[in-house]
Amino acid sequence: MTLSPPATLVRSRKALTVSPLKTSAPLGAAMAFMGIDGCLPLFHGAQGCTAFSLVMMVRHFREAIPLQTTAMNEVTTILGGLENIEQALLNITKRTHPKVIGLITTGLTETRGEDMVGDLKTIRQRNPVLDDTVVVLTSTPDFSGGLETGWGKAVSAMIATLVPAGPQPRDAERVTVLAGCHLTPGDIEELRDIIEAFGLRPTILPDLSGSLDGHLPETWVPTTLGGTPLEEIQTLGRAARTIAIGEHMRISGALLEERTGVPTAFLDRVTGLEAVDTLMSLLAEISGRPVPMRLRRQRSQLIDALMDSHFSFGGTRLALAGEPDLVWTLGTLVSGLGARLQAVVTSVDAPFLAGLDTEEVVVGDLEDLAERAGGCDLMIANANARLPAERAGVALFRAGFPILDRLGVAHRVALGYRGTRDTVFALGNALIEAAQTAHAPTAHPANTNRAEEGADHGRSPLALG
Repeated sequence: MTLSPPATLVRSRKALTVSPLKTSAPLGAAMAFMGIDGCLPLFHGAQGCTAFSLVMMVRHFREAIPLQTTAMNEVTTILGGLENIEQALLNITKRTHPKVIGLITTGLTETRGEDMVGDLKTIRQRNPVLDDTVVVLTSTPDFSGGLETGWGKAVSAMIATLVPAGPQPRDAERVTVLAGCHLTPGDIEELRDIIEAFGLRPTILPDLSGSLDGHLPETWVPTTLGGTPLEEIQTLGRAARTIAIGEHMRISGALLEERTGVPTAFLDRVTGLEAVDTLMSLLAEISGRPVPMRLRRQRSQLIDALMDSHFSFGGTRLALAGEPDLVWTLGTLVSGLGARLQAVVTSVDAPFLAGLDTEEVVVGDLEDLAERAGGCDLMIANANARLPAERAGVALFRAGFPILDRLGVAHRVALGYRGTRDTVFALGNALIEAAQTAHAPTAHPANTNRAEEGADHGRSPLALG
């Protein structure tokens, strides 16, 4: 067997980002706080910082997103934002009574170098009414890291603030899952079902399946509509084991183990036959129970799906872009099916991506992806890649965040045997459709006008997923 050499990690040397791929770290942190029950994320920055993130999440999840701002302006940016934070905390506590406030810094306030810890201490001393208000401070400058970075920092801040240090009485049937932001609410719901099938009780942090799964509340709620309860976060030290999913959850898992002594198992992904087998073995070890029959049947279905699909993937050339853990998950999946990763672009430095079966991984934008995607059979990226994909003449399969022009993206499942099977079929069908489109006869002149009308309404023949 011949082993492929490690991929070369390359940083784009352009003077500016032309077609952005990276999403800001504060947005990732805000999304993580959306997975906490009764929470209200608060951006410490200008109104524009909050509005941009709010629009992105509303259009992706198509749900109401509770997000507040300290509304920094020209004067407070120079003199300091302590009064803005104080007023925001008092107003939010008085009007919405959240269980948790996630205070998130932005590039504006981080560049100024505000002493956020000191400011919070001063605010609490001046306002005893805030004694019962839980505030989780997360440092997420826009200029450092991306979506997964901000998510990971927020989860670490939750653990550092809310989980008491020291051992607690263990519950042999309880498991903590630190879920990465590349998992959809549908993925988390599937993961919960799998863990419960082993007789275990999972606490998933953060849990977007409870807050952004599209359910309708009976009354209007000004905070998040579900997610991980505060009480469960405070008792994570009672779990028998912690499972951290995704490289950006590694630091959070290590911190939780350091504070509670609960051993952490790290899984780089939970999509793909080998990866899901590892998850099943781990759950069987923790629970002391065999893998349930229905999951064994799903494994058999996945193997059949892989055999059915590999003819569609073998020898194809793919272009892939996204946040590092998403790229790792999908890249290993399609490489295992025989596809060649011709172009791989990610948003931030991620040395572990050198393990992908490709020649180079570029830290860049969607323009870098389009420049390298010529001749590819399919491009896999978020919805912002629609125009770059059209310019490159490559069909686009939408994956990651944001996906603004498709419905039901929060319910997609790529996790477990069943989710892997469905993802393989979706990608395989996209390849088949792209090949059929590429070899379709030239349109008759009489149909040209109608085709142009369809294009005018945003119906691209290359838009697949």
